[in-house]
Amino acid sequence: MNQPIRILVVDDHSLFRESLGQLLQAEPEFRIVGNCGSVREALAILDRERTDLVLLDYDLEGEQGVIFQEEAKRRGFQGRILIVTAGMSDADSLHALENGASGIFLKRSPPAQLVQAIHQVMGGENWLDPKAMRAVISAATGKSEQQRNVRTLSPREHAVLQAIFEGDTNKEIAAKLQLSVSLVKAVIQQLFDIAGVRTRGQLVRVALEKHWQD
Repeated sequence: MNQPIRILVVDDHSLFRESLGQLLQAEPEFRIVGNCGSVREALAILDRERTDLVLLDYDLEGEQGVIFQEEAKRRGFQGRILIVTAGMSDADSLHALENGASGIFLKRSPPAQLVQAIHQVMGGENWLDPKAMRAVISAATGKSEQQRNVRTLSPREHAVLQAIFEGDTNKEIAAKLQLSVSLVKAVIQQLFDIAGVRTRGQLVRVALEKHWQD
């Protein structure tokens, strides 16, 4: 039997985090190892509880979630971090992902979608709500205009990468771009080789870092 995914919920609204904890605890594949409302409490729980995934609100009583991200990384945390937020600025969304978050989930989304997001993130992929995706691409494009050290992709590579950002499957990309599925797979492999990665999630992260979206 597979071990349950051990989850820490960090949110400064006690009612929300308690409700979220109860919702996820009802799923047999999840186990809540703690819930709290501050960076200090969250780090203390990480020190004593083995944790696979942190569901992190970005705004914590005046603190930003990036503070937790940086300190958790410094302490050697190897798990995943999924930002769960009511909303973030474009720049904050990009910063969170560049700092190692595995995705951004908006609180207005259906609970069943959160379960899907958790499994996707724990599978090594990224999760981005479409609205968050647009924000990230907008911020990355603006940033790359200031930093022209940009790796130029071919139009086809760029189109396939954009479709990957939008969460399309190989078949959906093929239909959208009027390509064969085998050619789509070949282009994705080219992108993997260029970025030096092996998964879509890793490709998305490298693309953000290198500003390949513009």
